[in-house]
Amino acid sequence: MDGKVTVAVDALGGDNAPEVVLEGVADALAADPDLSVILCGPEEAVSPFAAAHERCRAQATTERIEMAEHPAKAVRRKRDSSIVVGCRLVKEGAAQGFYSAGSTGAVLAAGTLVMGRIKGVSRPALCTVVPSPVSPCVMCDVGANADCKPEYLVQFAHMAALYAERVLGAERPRVGLLNIGEEEEKGSSFALAAYELLKEQVPGFAGNAEGRDIMQGGFDVVVTDGFTGNVALKTLEGTGKVLFDQMKRIMTASPVTMVGALALKGGMRELREKVDPDTYGGAPLLGVRGACIVGHGSASARAIRNGVLVAARVAREDISGMIEQKVSRHPKQR
Repeated sequence: MDGKVTVAVDALGGDNAPEVVLEGVADALAADPDLSVILCGPEEAVSPFAAAHERCRAQATTERIEMAEHPAKAVRRKRDSSIVVGCRLVKEGAAQGFYSAGSTGAVLAAGTLVMGRIKGVSRPALCTVVPSPVSPCVMCDVGANADCKPEYLVQFAHMAALYAERVLGAERPRVGLLNIGEEEEKGSSFALAAYELLKEQVPGFAGNAEGRDIMQGGFDVVVTDGFTGNVALKTLEGTGKVLFDQMKRIMTASPVTMVGALALKGGMRELREKVDPDTYGGAPLLGVRGACIVGHGSASARAIRNGVLVAARVAREDISGMIEQKVSRHPKQR
């Protein structure tokens, strides 16, 4: 969907902020001529950048939420931090989306407390696109809700399926429940209860998904509690990094393997692009009023560019409005 949209960006988010953030924002502005950005951060960082770039406005802030701070306490105490101010701009209507690669906990807290939870949503959930050479999969929740009730997963499924359909283009998304086996009777009492609710209330529910299914293309959406989802996500990320590091070591170990590496260079580059999480930019917090995208702390300029563009896409598609309509049609979930 086309249309002008404004995204607030946390200039202090990430390990290499603000330099890498500014580079990513510049690339996003160049890629999307209908995108405007409100850059939130210290005056000395945001004002010169905004003066040099059309469609960018500086929003000077005086506080910063550190990674080690308690998220909710920091959000309540540091009201002039770049994260809180960015979310406030969305709440006030000055922006339609917010992107930050800062403290995940603080962004989740600010998204919920400042932007506000959609009426009827029990718990906003963090989802992410798991890249795969076969087909990307949306996993939800991946860290916002460590403790869940089975009925929460029904809402996670509806929200994540909307995201998969509208943002990734998945037609009639297949939804799976992350479990220890594909059989209906497998799993904990929590998983068994969630299975029954998903089967009853989610039209696209296709049964249990084992961990190995996440990247094999059988499901467009996999739902779970935030604790299990975060462990699964970090395991996939760590495994991918180790494998690519070891492949690089093997291919550069001798002149013979280096010749082979040259022959495989194009294919390896294509594979890496297909499994690179930077392609999707960040994880959306679904269930809040507006587009809220959480980037990785070590995000590159490419990841930040893509994260800002995803925030714009989520805002244009009005995912929040669609979630609100979906929740209103399923009163049992409240």
